[in-house]
Amino acid sequence: MVVAFIVTTPTVAILDYGSGNLRSAERALLRAGAAVEVTSDRATCVAANGLVVPGVGAFASCMDGIVAVGGDRAIARRVRDAAPILGICVGAQVLFESGREHGQTTPGLGVFEGVVERLRADRVPHMGWNTVAAPTDLTLFDGVDPDARFYFVHSYAATGPVPGATVATCDHGGRFIAAINRGAVSATQFHPEKSADAGAAVLRNWVRSLR
Repeated sequence: MVVAFIVTTPTVAILDYGSGNLRSAERALLRAGAAVEVTSDRATCVAANGLVVPGVGAFASCMDGIVAVGGDRAIARRVRDAAPILGICVGAQVLFESGREHGQTTPGLGVFEGVVERLRADRVPHMGWNTVAAPTDLTLFDGVDPDARFYFVHSYAATGPVPGATVATCDHGGRFIAAINRGAVSATQFHPEKSADAGAAVLRNWVRSLR
């Protein structure tokens, strides 16, 4: 008897709300083995196996863009359904309760507890390559060399703690959250799509989790 195995390619929607490195994220996720669509369509974002929330720039403007395309509702639906989400850079920050920039506090999506605040470092922004201290049970980092470096470019971050979450940290004027996972929601403060082999491994691990 011949047994046929059907291998399906996981679908990933990248939320297009006018911010983020959409095309570089798309190319990196394609290389990681996903079928990728860059879209602002809420139904597509809900239906995909995985949703990526990118982001660059200011917390408040990213939140404005997400709300304008209904991305907040798509994310809330996926959280309710325990459907996988990956936030990147400011797309990770907006998953927290709020962000404080330039004396202004902006509500976030509230998926994770905590506030995103300015880094307490002599040199801000934190721009360039840095190592990440990841616990062994954070599967995003499976097979990644502990000395691997990831690419960061940011002036703000969350510091935690976050109840029930598994957290990796980075040090720049103090420890901040470099990556986080709780349930089906993961996020990285660094840019995996710009982090060479180490970042590619993180994206492959996430895409594999969607199967």
